[in-house]
Amino acid sequence: MSRPASREPRRLTRWWRRQSLRTRLTVIAATAIAVSVFMSFQVASELLDWQLRDTAENQLRADSRVLATDAERAGLAQVELPPYSGSGRLVRVILPDGSTRTPAGQSALPPVSERAGRVAQGGLADLVESGDSDEDGFLIYTLRAGDGAVQVARVVDDSPINQFGFGMLVIGLLCVVGGALVGRTVARTGLAPIDRLTAAAVRVAHTRDLDADIPDEGGGEIRRLIQAINDMLAALRDSRRAQRLLAEDAAHELKTPLTSLRLNIELLVRLDRRGTLDTALSAESRTRLLNDLGAQVAELSTLAAELTDLARGDVSDESTELLDLADVVVAAAAQARSRVPDIEVALDVTSVWVNGRPAALQRAVLNLVENAGKWSPPDQPVQVRLRAEGASAMLEVDDAGPGIDPADAPRVFDRFYRADSARALPGSGLGLSIVRRVVYAHGGRATVGRSARGGALLRIDLPAATPPAPIARRAAGEDSTAPRPGGAA
Repeated sequence: MSRPASREPRRLTRWWRRQSLRTRLTVIAATAIAVSVFMSFQVASELLDWQLRDTAENQLRADSRVLATDAERAGLAQVELPPYSGSGRLVRVILPDGSTRTPAGQSALPPVSERAGRVAQGGLADLVESGDSDEDGFLIYTLRAGDGAVQVARVVDDSPINQFGFGMLVIGLLCVVGGALVGRTVARTGLAPIDRLTAAAVRVAHTRDLDADIPDEGGGEIRRLIQAINDMLAALRDSRRAQRLLAEDAAHELKTPLTSLRLNIELLVRLDRRGTLDTALSAESRTRLLNDLGAQVAELSTLAAELTDLARGDVSDESTELLDLADVVVAAAAQARSRVPDIEVALDVTSVWVNGRPAALQRAVLNLVENAGKWSPPDQPVQVRLRAEGASAMLEVDDAGPGIDPADAPRVFDRFYRADSARALPGSGLGLSIVRRVVYAHGGRATVGRSARGGALLRIDLPAATPPAPIARRAAGEDSTAPRPGGAA
């Protein structure tokens, strides 16, 4: 039996949650008014009942004193009792032997109570009590008189209370209906900005038109909500614009290697179909063509990887940890040497600790080294220096190439930007853009200048962190804070 009963509150809760905010406000307003009217009725009824009872008691006391005075003068057995008029007060005399006298034709009163008998015997001076018969309720006042007592009673009339209650019920119903209408109107007026906001949001969702800002109206919470949604739309516009630019730039950058790759493959297929593949191309030409195909595939692979990395929108999913940036630089230099065998890297690094994501930082350093390797002459190494400078970790990568033109310097870190002098070199123009994004995500900055050897000097600085307690190195047993000797990677 308890299971169905427990379902009812849950049904009411589910029903309530399914209702609109306008309906909820209307129900709350009507309920609040109904409760207020009920409480007012209860208080007013109690006050009215108390006032009527107090007035009746005062009247009974006055009538009892008059009757007691006459009884003491003429005697309880001989005092003349007022005739009963058919309504109004009722009187009764209690004689010393306990018997009673009442006017002729008067309605019967309830029997004399034990406490009223004590008043007649002199135990009490007076007494107010309510006596209920089967049909009527009485308010009876008993007063000591001579050797007995006199009683004056009045039928309790509940009609004023009932009439008052009926009136309050009608007024309450009108107030509840009026409160529901007022609550509905207030809810409709107050939620009108939200309705317009919802309509605007639905319109944006259906039309995908992010350029239409929602008009700023209302005040307080509504205004803040509209401003927040407009800020969100602005962020979505920027994101969509960035995606469109990324797609356009990617299509532009992919066009050249794909075209070259397609032409070379078509040439090989055409010669193979004619059966002149071995005779039309010399061994040297075939080798050069295959090398071109390999370079183009490698360029496409690199571009696809960089596009994927750039389109992710964040540095990586790896967590931040306390790490020695020198280890990251050494690993990146070794990776660059394995990817580009002809590159030579001279390291001059000192242990500097930072809070960062090791894989993302290694990718940024690798891009710097590979970028410098494209410009350095074969007999000049890429120089990589890492040191602590104040509260920052300073990393510098320079080459002995021709350097960066001052007009190109402000756009070096832009996505897909390539100077005129670099268009003949392999690359996608994304490497330095990824460097800047990684560095900015770590709270640092990336700058470009001219090195002492005349080439480009790319510098990044990251916030340094407090190093952990010195730990022994596994291989050499040297202190982790000691400078590392320079050398070629």
